[in-house]
Amino acid sequence: MTPKQFVSALADVRLPSVFNPYAQRCPLHDCADAPLKRRRNLQRFIEAALDASVDTIWIARDLGYRGGRRTGVPLTDEVHLGHAGRLLGGIGLERATEGPLVAERTAAVVWRALVRIGQPVVLWNVFPLHPHEPEDPFSNRCHTQFERDATWPLLQALVGMCQPKQIIAIGRDAQIALGVLHIPVAAVRHPSYGGQGAFIAGLYKLYGIEDGAAIDDGAVLPIGEDYSATRKLAFA
Repeated sequence: MTPKQFVSALADVRLPSVFNPYAQRCPLHDCADAPLKRRRNLQRFIEAALDASVDTIWIARDLGYRGGRRTGVPLTDEVHLGHAGRLLGGIGLERATEGPLVAERTAAVVWRALVRIGQPVVLWNVFPLHPHEPEDPFSNRCHTQFERDATWPLLQALVGMCQPKQIIAIGRDAQIALGVLHIPVAAVRHPSYGGQGAFIAGLYKLYGIEDGAAIDDGAVLPIGEDYSATRKLAFA
């Protein structure tokens, strides 16, 4: 499966009480062509990751309404959309919404850690869409087993495209779901509900970063064409 075919298949998914940002438009916040922009963002992100031979995937549970639902890039809110572009060598990612930028707490913590680590990764979710409560599209809920099963072939297709050497599960829900994959899965705590410190400490341990190292929010991600020859991953 190619990235274009992958994104097209993702856009075809329809489930009750689930917002598909790659096919649906929010009438309150989205631009007229928001689904198209989000499809482009995701396709460019995956294509750039494949071109750079990125071999690590971070996988959380599902999209939140303040983050990837708006941008099309998992674990990435509008405030950090530029960071996502720089992560893979300066690819162009488009904003798909109107009005003030919206921040998401989880995305903020994830991107603080990514900037400090300075290594490119593929970002994904076990359930790649936004599950919400019935009649409340701006709520978050955990996806169901039925919903996971309906989209699981897409996660398998992504793994097949990327051929990762390492998958990092963000949170226990993601860790349990990914246990069926025949690939080593490391786990870190989810940064929400007071887990920020444990999340960062877990990632630093996996990447061999000394405990207590400062997080530089203004750092430029040094990712470019020669990433494959210069990466220095140090997984435990």
